[in-house]
Amino acid sequence: MELSAILTPAVDGGYVAFNPETGTTTQGESIEEALANLKEATALYLEEFPLSVNGRPLLTTFHIPSHA
Repeated sequence: MELSAILTPAVDGGYVAFNPETGTTTQGESIEEALANLKEATALYLEEFPLSVNGRPLLTTFHIPSHA
């Protein structure tokens, strides 16, 4: 099963990893650690709550003008 991961830098260092299909969130000191932790957390979640995937999430960006 292929799922999505969104990683963002954590305030205190490292990375926060989020899986939008399940809502699982975790963190790690490196990208690799954050992804490994997310994979483990998501697998445990899916053991309890099986997922019926209806397509992949769409990730996009948008711009908000800054006020000078």
